[in-house]
Amino acid sequence: MSDPADLTAVELAGLIGRGELSARELMAACAERIGRTNGRVNAIVTLDLEGAGAAAAAADERFARRGPDGPLHGLPMAHKDTHLTGGMRTTFGSPLMADHVPDSDELVVARAAAAGAIRVGKTNVPEWAAGSHTVNPVFGATHNPYRHGRSAGGSSGGAAAALATGMVPLAEGSDMGGSLRNPAAFCNVVGFRPTPGRVPSHPAQLSRQTLAVQGPLGRTVADVALLLSVLAGPDPRAPLSLSEPGSAFAPPLDAGVDGLRVAWAPDLGGRVPVDAPVARVVADAVTVLEGLGARVEPDCPDLDLADPVFTTLRAWQFLLGFGPLVDRDPDRVKATIRANVDVGRALTVSDLGLAAQRQSALHEVVVEFFERYDVLVSPTVQVEPFDVGLEYPTSVAGVRQPDYLGWMRSCTLISATGCPAVSVPAGFTAAGSPVGLQIVGAPRADRKVLEVAAAFETATGHGRRRPAP
Repeated sequence: MSDPADLTAVELAGLIGRGELSARELMAACAERIGRTNGRVNAIVTLDLEGAGAAAAAADERFARRGPDGPLHGLPMAHKDTHLTGGMRTTFGSPLMADHVPDSDELVVARAAAAGAIRVGKTNVPEWAAGSHTVNPVFGATHNPYRHGRSAGGSSGGAAAALATGMVPLAEGSDMGGSLRNPAAFCNVVGFRPTPGRVPSHPAQLSRQTLAVQGPLGRTVADVALLLSVLAGPDPRAPLSLSEPGSAFAPPLDAGVDGLRVAWAPDLGGRVPVDAPVARVVADAVTVLEGLGARVEPDCPDLDLADPVFTTLRAWQFLLGFGPLVDRDPDRVKATIRANVDVGRALTVSDLGLAAQRQSALHEVVVEFFERYDVLVSPTVQVEPFDVGLEYPTSVAGVRQPDYLGWMRSCTLISATGCPAVSVPAGFTAAGSPVGLQIVGAPRADRKVLEVAAAFETATGHGRRRPAP
């Protein structure tokens, strides 16, 4: 058998389910990989190998008595350090929360555990998950596993880096402006932003907001579908949760793309600059999709309303979430968060009302667009992974960016639409940087997005290229 740490989650679940691999053996392989790799990458920042080993042994004993606990039985899993884990430190990457230990799991963590996953630890994030570069004053920076000294993306950067290096076969994260898709693109893994409500969140301060979602990351699209099948499904405490059961998204994903109607938007209709090395890699996707039988046409929905929707609603949510922290201890909250809170404080009732109206109009735009197309494809990220010492890129393709969100607009514009979107490996630049292809579907067409991504993944094999040991 190959090193279990290098196998996919679907492969591992099959081996464990057939009794050909024990949870203890898998945990030992992941522990060895963590010990060899994590010090260089800094992906898992709170680690409990002793507890994970004991949980794996208990899982094996239960398996011997009654079979697997669930679809994720015995699979080691890391949780984002913004998601509450009962009895395990959850810091949010903030000095204000460095010693915070929650009493209980939040829903996304609890669902993974109920399906048999083994909790290994917490993955690194930017401070309060603000921004798409994973660095904070508590744990420092996470490095790109393919190019040390470069960014792993964010805010689920620790999760993506841990997956790419084989420390864990599954991880979860969240995405407001690209935090599942951006690190997946930078680390050559798969990150899926589901339709809002597909993965219910609880507890949640704003249970009816639609910008921020939680979702799965994996090394393959099938792994992401496996984890989504566990995380998705209704919960009465989450008022926007969708009724479709998670099992509807389980692999295999073998629909293919023959006859698929694809809109190709290399710069989202001229709205986002893209660095030339990234653009060259992603352009090859058109040939791949056409070779699979898809009909590809240059087109993009009118996303002019997406910027004001995203920036207004995000600032409002930052005010509600971080305003009290800024008031209480402003010197211990990073400047970009303080700036967003200030924007939120300046908002009027009219501003919020207009944002809500624009969000409704934007929904109508994308619904009409996806009556003509099955999916929209574009670059996930506009730049290559940048120097880990930078807070964010200030220019893209020679175009000066107005703020720290500018370089993320290839993702934030899609977030505002409420459409499901996945980042799947698209290849590498000449410098060796991973590049992601973003595949976007109609609202609630989550499985269609995953099916297209799986076909692209199979045809290209880019995701099989792992970082050097």
